[in-house]
Amino acid sequence: MVKSKPSQSPFSGYPVYKLFLILIYLIVLVEAVTVSGSDSPSPYAWPSHASKKLNKPVVLLISSDGFRFGYQFKTETPNIDLLISRGTEAQTGLIPVFPTMTFPNHYSIATGLYPAYHGIIMNKFTDPITGEFYNKNLDPKWWLGEPLWVTAVNQGLKAATVYWPGSEVPKGSWTCPTGFCKAPYNVSFPLEERVDTILSYFDLPESEIPDFMTLYLDEPDIQGHKYGPDDPRITEAVAKVDKMIGRVIKGLKKRKVFSDVHVILLGDHGMVTNCDKKVIYIDDLADWIKVPVDWIQAYFPVLAINPRWGKDVENPDEKNMELVAKMNEALSSGKVENGEFLKVYFKEKLPKRLHYSESSRIPPIIGMVGEGLMVKQNRTNVQECFGNHGYDNMFFSMRSIFIGHGPRFRRGKKVPSFENVQVYNVVVEILGLRPAPNNGSSLFTQSILLPFGATRET
Repeated sequence: MVKSKPSQSPFSGYPVYKLFLILIYLIVLVEAVTVSGSDSPSPYAWPSHASKKLNKPVVLLISSDGFRFGYQFKTETPNIDLLISRGTEAQTGLIPVFPTMTFPNHYSIATGLYPAYHGIIMNKFTDPITGEFYNKNLDPKWWLGEPLWVTAVNQGLKAATVYWPGSEVPKGSWTCPTGFCKAPYNVSFPLEERVDTILSYFDLPESEIPDFMTLYLDEPDIQGHKYGPDDPRITEAVAKVDKMIGRVIKGLKKRKVFSDVHVILLGDHGMVTNCDKKVIYIDDLADWIKVPVDWIQAYFPVLAINPRWGKDVENPDEKNMELVAKMNEALSSGKVENGEFLKVYFKEKLPKRLHYSESSRIPPIIGMVGEGLMVKQNRTNVQECFGNHGYDNMFFSMRSIFIGHGPRFRRGKKVPSFENVQVYNVVVEILGLRPAPNNGSSLFTQSILLPFGATRET
């Protein structure tokens, strides 16, 4: 009887170790084809790398200045989408603090404090008591509270910053160290090189890799101010930001640490269009009250007034209240163009939700300007349209984004919108640090982070 031969595999004549080498080669080849040629990886093919498994938590905090919530729907954003699909997102955006300006919000994110408590109450302002002018000054006396990089280094960790507002200010154990603090700010320093600066830190020995890092991208804010939020050039800027996020992801994957690093992508505020047809003129209030030009420290998006009554006035607070009443009478009269879109407050009477009264640096009178409205002293022939922010943080147009990706963030999780003062405690919790006093809630971290040591969903 003839025995039938067993079927043979085409590799049956190969030694086992050669089969193993072939398998490894095919895996490497597939990964090389997948990631080569672009900073923007395919949303359908992200290969898994064997993790280097950092032996410590690392946080990379990325700010995309002026990234209004909704911009991510303007164009394809495969890299941001990847972080969202595999991480935790504020479903309807991150709520900025008031005023919704760059410096107050970046420092609120870093300290967990509202501007009235960290001292940077506007991008530029004059201290009503001392008369000193703040314009991005680096003197520590302006910068109150304790930012994350200081919290980290004060407790024995390493920190690195690339252009985050306030990071150049010497404070505590932090002196903006050479090699780990990019300064001074240079708008012409390419975004690609900013990303590569951060990635270079991951080439250090593991013990030297900073535990906390910040990366500041000034787009799409630049284009938003020039052209407003609905211009095609905003779409291009959003695509550029997504490309930079792809560069971050690709660089971390190349170093086999992408799954181990906590990447937090957020913005500081949104953007809205301003045009000359939406203006309130201070001179139009003249029939009710005259407000001298030198009393006004800022016109919009926050009207800031510091009256100078003179030494003969015994009760300036009473005079301030009279001024507020007269201005509001005029604005609500129906005889002032667009007057209904401006309301003036004695600062202690501002809505409590703004947390904008507990500072001597805040002028005594604050005007809340309507969304997209401008305030000017008088009429001019200038006709212009542009983008701006700084308005009431109640407006949806002022919201930005929040996405957290990494071991402590839930996969594909959507959370309700929250104020950016909560971010400080999130980072501190991940890094295992003791928080400095702040306006966030320590309980908030339970709603956004997995418990320490928990296994992340696959």
